[in-house]
Amino acid sequence: MMIETVFVLGLLFALLLGGIWIGVALFALGWATLTVFSSTLPGPLMANTTWGAASAWSLTALPMFIWMGEILSRSRIAQDVFRGLVPWLKRLPGGLLHCNVVGCGIFAAISGSSAATAATIGRMTVPELTRRGYDDRMVIGSLAGSGTLGLMIPPSIMMIVYGITAEVSIARLFIAGILPGLMMIVLFSGFIAVWAWRNPSKVPRDDTRTTLREKLWASRLLIPTVLLILAIIGSIYTGIATPTEAAALGVLGSLILSAVSGSLSPKVFWESAMAAMRTSCMIGFIIASAGFLTTAVAFIGLPAAIAQGISNMGLSPGLLILVLTVIFIILGCFLDGVSMIVLTSAVLLPTVQAAGIDLIWFGIFVILVVEMAQITPPVGFNLFVLQALTGRDMFYVARATAPFFALLLIAALLLWL
Repeated sequence: MMIETVFVLGLLFALLLGGIWIGVALFALGWATLTVFSSTLPGPLMANTTWGAASAWSLTALPMFIWMGEILSRSRIAQDVFRGLVPWLKRLPGGLLHCNVVGCGIFAAISGSSAATAATIGRMTVPELTRRGYDDRMVIGSLAGSGTLGLMIPPSIMMIVYGITAEVSIARLFIAGILPGLMMIVLFSGFIAVWAWRNPSKVPRDDTRTTLREKLWASRLLIPTVLLILAIIGSIYTGIATPTEAAALGVLGSLILSAVSGSLSPKVFWESAMAAMRTSCMIGFIIASAGFLTTAVAFIGLPAAIAQGISNMGLSPGLLILVLTVIFIILGCFLDGVSMIVLTSAVLLPTVQAAGIDLIWFGIFVILVVEMAQITPPVGFNLFVLQALTGRDMFYVARATAPFFALLLIAALLLWL
């Protein structure tokens, strides 16, 4: 199988380096693989596998959650979240830097997208924190790192993609993501507190006193967001609604919140719908093309051969996870999260199952490693978001984000332990 492996990997990287769209590249690679190594006609197989991959019922939750995030990112909800958190967080070590972490954690629970979370919270916090004199690098780094919470805290778009690819329960994935998401919030805020303790001159002092009554009054701004989160997540966990039905409920709730806050207009409605359609079509195209490629390489026995080869190496589960972490980090330098998941699933899932690793746990691990890819140059989406928000160059943003990349590595270790 050495010739087939070299052919598939070589052609894949040649297509990607040539600037070909990922979806088109995967279709072309599947077609070429069948043509060269199999007598199977590519056309009928492509039609069947593409339809099967794109028509999965669980996939219907995807555009709804994406649309919900697009609506809310154009509303005043981020502003309300920031204003509601300031009285509670300004006296902590690190001050309002914690607004990046907690704000992203809250918005992640109604967005599902890492880039959308970083962009929405960043539009509010970056100018405000910069104006108050907070350290520029820590502002950028904490926002880029915390933006990755959009992938881990449910409802997560990436969890839906993994659930479809691995054929596991999306609702169970959502439940499994809660504790790791909270763990990451604690890690990020803990690091900010330690950094502030060691660098007191870089944190502006805020000596204004806020009474408990004033704090509670400011917290009223958080109530609509919390209610929407409870409606979405609670309806799934209690069995009242499927993820798809909860996503539709989320869209309705986001429209109501946007209308009540005065942010909803025909222009906002249209722009959010079009943005959701573009993103959904992009992800659907990648999933469909990856389904065809997976079937094509399965016809020539490549996934089974690679899985068998890895099994013959006799790697312990811990060492296997370490190797996969390195592989995913390298892939994250060139591919987006969706492409990473759908490209590697055919080969890795049989190997992981053979090693006795639960696929739900592995899904959370994959999401965590994909979060690292969001802040690794040159393709880290969160880095592009922060570059656009701050006007800084990519290398400056990447250096500012490096400590939070290290925290994600620690989170992966804790997840394994």
